[in-house]
This record gives sequence, structure tokens and C-alpha cells, in this order.
Amino acid sequence: MRRLLWAALAAVASACGESHPHGGEVAGWPSWGGDPGGTRFSPLTEITRENVADLRVAWSFRTGDFDPSGTLRTSFQATPVLQDGTLFLCTPFNRVFALDAETGAQRWVFDPDLDRDGARHLNCRGVALHEDATAPPDAACRVRVLTGTMDLRLIALDARTGERCAGFGTHGEVDLRLGLGDVAPGEVKVYSAPTVIGEVVAVGTMVSDNKRVDAPGGVVRGYDVRSGQLVWAFDPAPPGTKPLPEGPDGPRYQRGTPNAWGVFSADPERDLLFVPTGNPSNDFYRGGRGPVDYYGSSVVALRGATGEVAWHFQTVHHDLWDYDVGSQPSLVEVPRNGTRVAAVAQPTKVGNLFLLERETGAPLFPVEERPAPASDVPGEESAATQPFPTRPAPLHPAGIGEDELFGLTPIDKQDCRERLAALRNDGPFTPPSLRGSLQFPGVAGGVNWGSAAWDPGRNLLILTQTRLGTVHRLIPREQVASTPSNPPFEILFPQLGAPYALLQSVFISSWGIPCTKPPWSELLAIDLTSGEVAWRVPFGSTRGQAPWPFWLDWGTPGMGGPLTTGAGLVFIGAAMDGYLRAYDVETGDELWRDALPAGGQANPLTYRVRPDGAQFVVIAAGGHASLGTERGDWVVAYALP
Repeated sequence: MRRLLWAALAAVASACGESHPHGGEVAGWPSWGGDPGGTRFSPLTEITRENVADLRVAWSFRTGDFDPSGTLRTSFQATPVLQDGTLFLCTPFNRVFALDAETGAQRWVFDPDLDRDGARHLNCRGVALHEDATAPPDAACRVRVLTGTMDLRLIALDARTGERCAGFGTHGEVDLRLGLGDVAPGEVKVYSAPTVIGEVVAVGTMVSDNKRVDAPGGVVRGYDVRSGQLVWAFDPAPPGTKPLPEGPDGPRYQRGTPNAWGVFSADPERDLLFVPTGNPSNDFYRGGRGPVDYYGSSVVALRGATGEVAWHFQTVHHDLWDYDVGSQPSLVEVPRNGTRVAAVAQPTKVGNLFLLERETGAPLFPVEERPAPASDVPGEESAATQPFPTRPAPLHPAGIGEDELFGLTPIDKQDCRERLAALRNDGPFTPPSLRGSLQFPGVAGGVNWGSAAWDPGRNLLILTQTRLGTVHRLIPREQVASTPSNPPFEILFPQLGAPYALLQSVFISSWGIPCTKPPWSELLAIDLTSGEVAWRVPFGSTRGQAPWPFWLDWGTPGMGGPLTTGAGLVFIGAAMDGYLRAYDVETGDELWRDALPAGGQANPLTYRVRPDGAQFVVIAAGGHASLGTERGDWVVAYALP
């Protein structure tokens, strides 16, 4: 009923309001991050600070790919890509849709017949495009759509028809299971969009956390974009590791290595592919495994044509906190000594932003190795130091003391005080412990896969970060069977092959309210010229989490990232309250918000497809299974009336 009402109201709203002339330069969105470098910037200026309040729903489309009963845990996090007036997107069931970019009308749909065996969380964040400029204009698969699936296939489709590209792999698909060895159902999947660099399409995988020490490896592979033949493989084992002998189907890859589940960035001119990596399993205990995490929690620069490592920069040493790098690296320019240096801006879940020289990986501002607390768990050796950027300084608070505790009443604040007193609490790199350790930011804290957006004219980098704590307690193996848990706020992870399981919980009071002071999420702008924070504002409200009238702008956790425009606007969904918002990029002032029909935990895009056409802002609204936001299957487009 709520969705029918929303559709009716949207139709009425689109017929009302002041009329605005359309037209201007044409600008697309050919890659998941707006461009290969993941800047999420559009030069369009039709929607401005002055008229953004007049935005209306122009069209909406429903894919049908979600389960209203909640039995299937779907998240709709896709960001469409644009080619020749058509939007291409994938759904939680890995179906691929082609929509008319100005009307939302369906042009075709492709169903890969997904094997859902073992799938706990159904998700697909996007697809990639490749255009073969050497092919005749009417040739099949001149433009192809490349998509990865949760059952480990890489598929190529004709962008005009949705038919499989016959010359790609076998019947238009490549089997990504090859070389991984034993893979349990649902253990390895592709969530993120593949990345095209030159004539290669690169793809990584997400490997389930904390299941077992000998999990499948996190190999990154590059395939010929036309034939689907394997061109190279980056096996993220430590240098010097003896390669495994080939199997009957080709190379085999080391197990238990870091994986690369986020979206990559590409610099085609330099033939560089920038890969953000996670940490190897098990996340919270890796005693005795040596340097298996050499490439873990890093940004790794690979040669696009060969897969060779050009450089890598590690953001967390011996990561015991699940501080994996999920944010797409942003390829920006940083003013230095009168010139603009080609750089990589890498936000992290720790709340740090590292600015690195693009060709070498050298930090543009000093990075300090500061002492880190030692693990007190038998068999574990935590890193003695951790890297901290000096400019910008760490963006997230460095820890929680009694003064930072929060409570709506003295009762729940005292509850938080007692919880804190029982925990080990030595800052953001407090190692997991047997008594329980506070981790702040938590596993979903800092900057996640939504990534940052760059305004090149103002040289501002916009990002959002979550400020919530988690608690980690290692459980000796003999106590696992008798240890209760209470999902989703308290989860017991097996960590098979380690002497300890892990009990992970959110740092909240018995009332279910965060024990840390708001804001629990914030939107920030970083001035890349000075390396300083230009502004920061709370992001999100308690709408949907608290009864009206207690809808307070305290900032709430979210998933998703921003985009910026030439008119000086920031658009972002992401927050748990279900709004799409627009901000002033120079001040952080909120200029507009509109309630979506379901959770907007996806990155928006904006485009104009013809000179006399409208500028559209589009977002997937389908919610997030883990956050518990309203689920659905909507694609919603806004424009000025």
C-alpha cells in the first residue's frame, strides 16, 4: 500500500511545480564511478542551488527482483551505467536490465538463471561497458555489457539486444571457479562491477569473512574483453610464495589470501589498475600465518595489460579489525609546488584518507608510523605500528572515553558506562581479546564501498563516514558450543582453523541505542589543496528508526556514496532514513531532500543524453538487508519539471 501511495504522489508531484527550460551540454555516466577514475563528478549545471528544490520524480521503474517476505536477503545497491541513451543495471538476482534513460521504459532484460544455493545476501552493485571501435556500427557486441554473478560467472552481453556475446568464453560466459579449488556454496561471489582497462576486463571476488582459515584465495584476474581468454592473474600471496602447480583447467591460486571485493579504478593512459583489497581470513585471529596479509588492506596498482604489480600501499598492518579497503580509489589531482600532481585518494574504514602519487604510490603528505597496542591473545602477534596520515589528519575520533558516551536517560548511559568498563579500550587499533575489545570505528565504520566524490574545480573531495563502535570477543574453541548469540546485533563467527571463534556485537545499550555520542554518521568535504577539512555536517536522521516526532538529524549509519556536479551540488542517498538529498558542495548546507519508496543504499548518477534534454538524477531504491532498511525494487529518476 505504501508503494502504491508513493507512486501516486510521485505522479502528482511531477505534474506540479515551476517549469524550467531544459538543455545544455551532453554528459553521460559510462562507468560505475562516473568515469574510469571513480571521481563521481558530472559537469552538468542545469540543476543548481537555486532550483534544486523544484526537483520532481520524472519516472520510476520496478525490476521485480526482491522478496517482500524477507526470506531472501536482498540489497539493491546498483549504480546504472549509460551508453547511447540506455541505462544498464543489475539486480540482486543478477538479472541485467536495459532502460530508456529518459523514460525508464524497458528495452530488454537478461536472466542468467542464478544458482542461489548458499546465497545469504543477494546483491549486485553494477556492470561495465566496452565499445569496440574497430567493429562495424551494426556488428553484434560492438558495445558489450560485462557483468559478474554471485555464482561465479563473468558474462558478456550485446548492449543492443541483451543476447550473449557468442565469442566470449563458452556461450558468452567465463567460469570464475577455475583455479579456486574447494568453494562452499555461497562462499565466493562477485558483488562489484568489473573494470575495463584497454582490451582487458578485470574482476575480483568477495570471499566470506571468518568462515575458515583455508578459504579460497582472493585472486584478481584479467580477461580478454572480446574472447574471454585469461590474460593475467594477480594472486595476492606474499612475494616469494612458490606458485601452485597447474591443474587440468589451468592455473591454481593460493588459498586464504586477501580478496578484492570493491570496485577498481583505471588510468588507461598510464595502463594502471588500482585495486582496493580486504584482509585474509580469518579476520580477527591470524596467529602463526606469517606475512599472508602482505597485500591485505591495501591499494594495489597493477599494470592493466599484464597484471604486474607497479606498487602497493598498505593502509593497515596485520589487519585484525576487518578494516579492509572497500572504497573505490579516486583518481584526483592535488596541487603541489605550483603544479597539479596526478594522485590516488584512498579513504578507509579507519577514517583515514591517504593521498598517494599515482605512478609510484608515494604519499604526497607525510605518513607517520605510530605505536599500536599489542595483542594479549596467546599465539597472536599484532603489528607494532600503524600508518597515520598527517594531511588530512585522521577524520574519525581516535577513541571513546567516558565523556564520549551517550544515553537518552541516565539509565542507558550507565549501561554503556558499565559495558565500556568491562572492555579493553586502547583506541582504533585495540586488538581483539578474550575479555572483549572495543573497536571504534567499527567494522562498518569510516568510509565503506560508497567511496568519495571529487569536485575538480573547487578541488574538494566529498565523503561520508559512519561513527559506530563494535565489540569483539574471542571465544576459545571449547566454549563455542555454549556461547549464545543474538543476530543481527550479536553474531558468532566460526573462524574454523583458528583456536578461537569470534563473538561480534554492536556497541549499543540494552535499549538498542548507540553508546557513542551523535552524529553517528557525517558528510565531509576535504580541501585537497590544503589537506584540511573544509566542512563536516551530520548525515541522516532517525526517521524510520524512532517514532515521529523524534526524527532528529543526529546522523545515522548508511551505505552508499555521493556525486558532485559542476553547479556545486552534492547528491547522496545512503542514509537509513530513506531520503535522497542535495547539499551545497562549498558549505555543506542541505538544500533538498525527498523520501524514496525504499532504502536508497546505492550511489546515484546524473546525466543528459541530448542537447535539448533534461538533466536526470537517478538512484536505485531497494534497501539493504543488513541495515534493515525498507526493501524494494525501484529505480527512481528526478528532473526539473
